[in-house]
Amino acid sequence: MPRHTKLVAEEQVTSVLAPRHVPVYERESNADDDALAALGYKPEFKREFTLWTSFCVSFAVLGLLPSFASTLYYGMGYAGTPGMTWGWLTAMAFIQCVAMSMAELCSAMPTSGGLYYAAAVLAPPGWGPLASWITGWSNWLMQVTGAPSVDYGMASLMLAAASIQNPAFVPQNYQVFLLTAFIMLIQACVSSMPTKSIASFNSYGSTLNIIALIVVLITIPAATNRTDQGLPRFTPSSIVWGNFYGGTDFSKEVSLLMSFVAVIWTMSGYDAPFHLSEECSNANIASPRAIVLTSGVGGIFGWFLQLVVAYTVVDIDLALESELGQPFAAYLLQVLPQKIALAILALTILCAFSMGQGCMVAASRVTFAYSRDGCFGPLSNITKRVNRHTRTPVNAVWFNTSIGIVMDLLIFGGPLAAGALFSIGAIAAFVAFTIPIAIRVFFVGNRFRPGPWNLGQLSTPIGTVACAFVLLMVPILMLPSVTGSDLDAAGMNWTCLVYGGPMTFILIWWFLSARKWFKGPKVNIEHRLLDGAAAALDGKLTVT
Repeated sequence: MPRHTKLVAEEQVTSVLAPRHVPVYERESNADDDALAALGYKPEFKREFTLWTSFCVSFAVLGLLPSFASTLYYGMGYAGTPGMTWGWLTAMAFIQCVAMSMAELCSAMPTSGGLYYAAAVLAPPGWGPLASWITGWSNWLMQVTGAPSVDYGMASLMLAAASIQNPAFVPQNYQVFLLTAFIMLIQACVSSMPTKSIASFNSYGSTLNIIALIVVLITIPAATNRTDQGLPRFTPSSIVWGNFYGGTDFSKEVSLLMSFVAVIWTMSGYDAPFHLSEECSNANIASPRAIVLTSGVGGIFGWFLQLVVAYTVVDIDLALESELGQPFAAYLLQVLPQKIALAILALTILCAFSMGQGCMVAASRVTFAYSRDGCFGPLSNITKRVNRHTRTPVNAVWFNTSIGIVMDLLIFGGPLAAGALFSIGAIAAFVAFTIPIAIRVFFVGNRFRPGPWNLGQLSTPIGTVACAFVLLMVPILMLPSVTGSDLDAAGMNWTCLVYGGPMTFILIWWFLSARKWFKGPKVNIEHRLLDGAAAALDGKLTVT
């Protein structure tokens, strides 16, 4: 059996291992496995993802049509149509900076741990474990809320469709919860399949998402019945781009920023190729390309969808306050005949299933990677196991599913409480995305070795813009829509509690216990110094 004997310094990676270390393992190797070994990990997955299928998973995770349907309450409800038009464009310019900076890290460190690994390796001496701990847990919170929030939106759409068919039916919270849990169980079964089957499923799902999006973009302008209501076919541009909707008690500028939660949450899935990089061929080029492609294509098509709705919506108040409990469904009934509206709802529901399943796949890879390094304590021994039949982290899938169903109990608190799932995802993603980028920009210097896909001289300026945007948006995303005496429990933005609570517990856990045993990414591959003077075996080398 061939024995790998290549220096870390010979690989175009930024690794936890020293440049003169030689990872050693006996198996047929290739360029991808050599790069992963240089990062300190044994190859454990089959590399059956490509640029296209990685893009398909991440594009399915974006799920532009179901994401838009689920977050219309915030995107249109906070600032109105200006937030959907030039507001989306503004947010996307900054989000693209975050995506490009992340892609550069992915090229240099193509591992399932992704941002968590990058934070550990790039942090100043002594800070690696803490940076990795915070990044990892924030990223996990984002990942584990993905499928529950998507499936909550999907269940709401399905029940809204039932209400349209039978106006006497009014969906109850327990029905939304049970349907959401049932959907998650089905997706968990799909996510437990072998890698090749999951890749194929997501390829079909992504194709469906693209086709459905194009169909909706064409159908709504072509079939709108606004003229039958005595209205022009499209709302004048001066109104669409200039008339702010007073959906919050804040100024229109702050309301516009608050509406970015819809953009940020919708676009938060572009990190999926990073977490799938250990299953991707030509990972240090294909995975970062998939990240940038997802963000770019998703941003453009998402903006087209925003424009279509902004130019055709009839009454924002009626859409937001409809008894259907789903603003997108109410909007469709405003502008389309009922049968066409139901057909678009059906397409959106199918896309939502694909999106939720893609979220579940990406989240399971994150849980596996963190379990491999012991982040979940005693549970790590269970959640890090790779199923010997499917060669996928099945235990991690079902662990996340259980957590997600528990989180969906927020549904019983009403729409605003359940809406915290979306804000958690947005903030948790931003924090996790930006910590390693900020370390890379402000602290690393020449310790960062760029991979084959990199930003060159634009790396620092783009990273700086990305960090500044996140620093502005994190507090904005925690603001409630009302203030003063109007603010009560029902109108409160519970994101600060639902995200801040777990993260506070995680920090307390760190200072009381985890700092004594958690040392960052664990090397699980045998390695030695070039001169053979020293050796380190599984898990012995840690980040300081």
